Amino acid sequence: QVQLVESGGGLVQSGGSLRLSCAASGFTLDNYAIGWFRQVPGKEREGVSCISNSDGSTYYADSVKGRFAISRDNEKNTVYLQMDNLKPEDTAVYYCAALRLRVPPHRIVVLGTNLVVYWGQGTQVTVSS
Repeated sequence: QVQLVESGGGLVQSGGSLRLSCAASGFTLDNYAIGWFRQVPGKEREGVSCISNSDGSTYYADSVKGRFAISRDNEKNTVYLQMDNLKPEDTAVYYCAALRLRVPPHRIVVLGTNLVVYWGQGTQVTVSS
């Protein structure tokens, strides 16, 4: 059974840090690019970051550039999202996803949900001001 399980969410003060983890089971993570998305109630799911499964290239949404860092450990079948200098507007449910990309991450303009093959169940991140 294919599963992506996120962990590491929680409540943090503005300026703080969290590290999200995305653990895969039932499939080999290094066969896919992996992305992180987030969603707040009433809004569309937004692509935040992704990482290639071939050359390690990455994509970040403008809203998180310089604050978030994505990485992967294929031996552990896990992808991480380090989130630093968190802001209240980062509050959302964060989802990881296995992706089928058409271009390398560094050529992505907007990371869309149409690229998703598998979704995780999500983890809540709340940043207080």
